Amino acid sequence: MILNENERINEINENLKLIENKESLTFGTDAYLLSAFLPVHQSKVGVELGCGSGVISLLALSRKKADHVYGIEVQETIADIAKRNAELNGYSDKFHVLSKDLREITSKDTKGEVDFVFSNPPYMKADSGKLNQNEHKNISRHEIFGDISDFCACAKKLLKHGGDFYVVYRPDRLIDLIFALKTNNLEPKRITFIHSNPHTPPSLLLISAKKCGKSGLNVDKPLYIYKDGTKDYTDEFESIYRNCQIER
Repeated sequence: MILNENERINEINENLKLIENKESLTFGTDAYLLSAFLPVHQSKVGVELGCGSGVISLLALSRKKADHVYGIEVQETIADIAKRNAELNGYSDKFHVLSKDLREITSKDTKGEVDFVFSNPPYMKADSGKLNQNEHKNISRHEIFGDISDFCACAKKLLKHGGDFYVVYRPDRLIDLIFALKTNNLEPKRITFIHSNPHTPPSLLLISAKKCGKSGLNVDKPLYIYKDGTKDYTDEFESIYRNCQIER
């Protein structure tokens, strides 16, 4: 595999190899938690909105959480990395990357409506926070090519009736997320707050929503990453890290 400038290959969970651009966002806890939040779907088809290097989709495929996945990535150079990661790990026939603005995506692009959609979307408003000099990171972190309403609207267009949308997001934007979901007829069904330890506020949240679902939200017990006062993983997070599955 020939690497371009600023690229490297890392070995990650599930024996996957991942080409990453050093100047773009790299694989982190939020991505892995979203992959673990996805239930096993086996024969179903999924779509990842803003797939980046493709790591969440590849984790999902490796754990049989989908049979096929379409990855939507607006940045052509990053979409090219995702395509090569699919090839590198033997998933070229199961992971199909489309370099396109998600605001222009329709179910024709995915050969029909799909069973589930998932995303680790940008969580900072386009006009908020300090912009990074690196364009790739700005696009990944800021709502430059679509805000959370656009992500939810795209999920609505792609999902079958009763299909599921899974998102990892920031607690300070929860109201925006819930509003965007409800506006697009995506009913929130389950939410899990992620804390560094029992003494810190949540830094992440995981939420699932069902297209045309009935109202009723289950709030999971908090998920703690580290044991109190240490940098040792909790037993639950160790299990999640080993099995790529959140069981609550």
